Formats: sequence, structure tokens, C-alpha cells
Amino acid sequence: MVISWAEITRKEGKKSMNNGAVMASGIILLVLLFLRAPVFCAVFASGAIYWLANISNASLPQIIFAQRIVSGVESNALLAIPFFVCSGVLMNYTGVTDRIMHFCSIVTGRRAGGLGHVNVLLSTLMGGLSGSNMADAAMEAKMLVPAMEEQGYTRGFSSALTAVSSIITPLIPPGIAMIIYGSIAGVSIGKLFVAGIGPGLMMCVILLFIVSHIAKKNNYKPIRSGRMSFRDFYIAIKSSLLPLCLPVIIIGGIRLGIFTPTEAGAVAIFYAIFLGLLYRQLTLKNFLGAMKETVLITSSIMIIIGGASAIAWFLTKERIPQQITESIVSMISNKWIFLVSVDLFLILVGMFIEGNAAMIILVPLLVPIARSYGIDDIHFAIVFIFTMICGGITPPMGTLMFLTCGVAKCPVKEFIKECVPFYIMLGICIILLIFFPIISTGIVGLVY
Repeated sequence: MVISWAEITRKEGKKSMNNGAVMASGIILLVLLFLRAPVFCAVFASGAIYWLANISNASLPQIIFAQRIVSGVESNALLAIPFFVCSGVLMNYTGVTDRIMHFCSIVTGRRAGGLGHVNVLLSTLMGGLSGSNMADAAMEAKMLVPAMEEQGYTRGFSSALTAVSSIITPLIPPGIAMIIYGSIAGVSIGKLFVAGIGPGLMMCVILLFIVSHIAKKNNYKPIRSGRMSFRDFYIAIKSSLLPLCLPVIIIGGIRLGIFTPTEAGAVAIFYAIFLGLLYRQLTLKNFLGAMKETVLITSSIMIIIGGASAIAWFLTKERIPQQITESIVSMISNKWIFLVSVDLFLILVGMFIEGNAAMIILVPLLVPIARSYGIDDIHFAIVFIFTMICGGITPPMGTLMFLTCGVAKCPVKEFIKECVPFYIMLGICIILLIFFPIISTGIVGLVY
């Protein structure tokens, strides 16, 4: 078969045009995010640039853009997001969060820096209720930062600890990041839920140790000086026992095959309503307020997922993941060097791009490469999610950093100064997760 020079030129021209469209989309995305435009606007603009550049391409109907956005949010696995968001919001509206915070203050109140320990433990326990680090950071910045300032803590330290401790929340089941990652990468969401427990508890213990050290150094006082009485402990555990059972119910139900991760979200809603009625704090006004907040939070997440799904589709169409895989594999022969390189890249990305949007775009690119190195899916997922979240508290544009500083009215400069020991801690945690896969996969092996 003879191919004319004109046909070769046409194909090369089309390929060059598509490469230019992909590059323009990436530039638009980064510029808008750098200018602090709403994430969904940046994502949609990036996708629209690619389709406008291909508007004359008959093989790429423009309606595909809308179809990919809609199909991106049609996954059954993503139904778990509004369910778990709703259950977490209901827990806040029905006083469950206050009960858990009271339990944390009773348990850690005698230690130096008692409210700092409450901050860390509350994030760890709230992971089983809200599953969202942004929601957790906003809530604790409102509730705990003013209380910590009254106890003599600096606003910078209180804000920094709140942001860092909220990183634990997506790791403890049912983390929303786990649901999104699992639905994109085709990894068991139930196994991801279990895998996050080890890293979450590891980070909790290390954070408690650091808070104790800083509290003693800065003379941050405990909440109380006397011993905890058995009566106080009994009252605290009695009031918070049922809410603390939710993660156990979710993991146990999924593992025993009683319900799927998506159905577990519906179970969590009914459980939250049951607790609200039991504690007599679920009123019609609270319920309607919780539903409104659920719709707002879910909409913001789903809009980003839809737009990012369209971008991920055209990246796949242009064989960008395959090209990146071939380039990286040819340059890096060792999987550990690859993991370290990916972590540095993810931290850089997390400084500028919201975690969920970055995850939807990057997971289809990086997961095939990780598999080509023989890296365990669960191990890579936890490393990816943890590192991506860590980028949210780093300058210049970490989303968690700005959210916490905005709610707590803390200067960013003061936040970064107080965050230095936590940055070192997070670096150590990332290294441990990379080189000791058993932290992520150990409990999964026991449960499954």
C-alpha cells in the first residue's frame, strides 16, 4: 500500500495539533489554579480548551465533552461519597462530634498540651465519621483553635496542628479519597479502607509524641491536674461508645459481605439518624440543614470529578499515560527510585492543585506505571493518597493550609513557621510508607 506525502503530512499535522491542544489545556489548568480560580472552573476550562482545539475534527464530536463529564460521575462506587458526607454532617448536627471531643479531653486531659492531644485524637476518630480532611479541618479550626488560644497556645501552632492532624481523617475508613481512588484505579475500596488504618494510627502516635514534646518545651498546660476518676471515664465512654462503633460496623460489614462500600454509606446515614433520635438532638431544622450542607459539599466534589474525568479521557485518547510509562520505565529501572520520584512530584502537584482533582487526572497516568514495576496496588494507593494530602499543607497554595488559616484567621507566615517540625514528621512518614509496605498491606493481609 502506497501512502502519499500529503497524507503523511496531514497525519503529522493532526498529531502536532493534538499535542499542542494537550499542552494548552495543561497550561490553562495550572494558570487558573495559580490565580486561585475555583477548582471546578480551572478543570472545566482546561477540558474545554482541548475540545475547542479539536472542533474541526469530525471524529471527535463536541457532545463527547458533556458525555464524559456525565459518565465520570455515574459510577456506582461514587454513590458512597454523598452517603458518607451526609452521615458525617448528621453527626455534627446531632452532637455526636461534641461527645467524641469530650471523650478525647477526658482521656488526654492530664497530659501536657491536653487540647493538642484532643485535636489529634479527634481527627483520628472523626475519620470514621466524616471521611473528609477539608470538613475536619474546617470544623476543628472553628471549635478547637479558639479554645487552644484561651489555654495559652499560639494561633500559629493551633492552626498548624489542626491542618496536619486533619491529614489522618482521609486515611481512617471511610475516607472519601479512598472511594475516589478505588473507583478510578479499579482497586477494592474495602481493602483500601482497611489499608488506611495502619498509616492513620502510625501518624496519630507520632503526632501525639511531637505535641507532647512541643507542649513541654513551650509550657502548654494540661486541661486538668487531677487524676481521671472512673466515673468521668465511664460517662465519657458511655456517651461516645455508639459513635465510635461506626468504623467497626463499616469495616466488619464490608469484610463479611453483608454490604458493599456504597451500601455501607447508606448504613452510616441510618446509623447517624438513629444516634440523633437516641440522643434527642435530631430536629426537623437540623435535618434540613444537614441535607442542605450535604448537597453543597457533594456538588462541589462531583463537579470537580466530572470535569477531571473529561480531562482524564482525552489524556488517555492521546496515549499520554502510555508515553509517560515508556519514558519513565526507560529512565528508571528501580521501583524504589520510582516511588521516591513520584512522591516528590505529588508533593509539588499538591502545592497547587486540589487533591481530588489531581487524583482523577494523575491516577490513570501513574497506576499503570506502578503496576509495570510490580508495585502492589494497595501499597501504591496509600503512598499516593498520603503524599497527595501532604501537599495540601505546603506553600505556596496548599488548600488545607489556606482553609485552616482562613477559618482560624491565622497569618500564613506564622502557620508555616509553626509547621516546620510537622513537615519533617510528614517526610519521615512518607519514607516509612514507601520502604515498609507492611504498614499499608499488613492489616489488609490479616483481614482479607
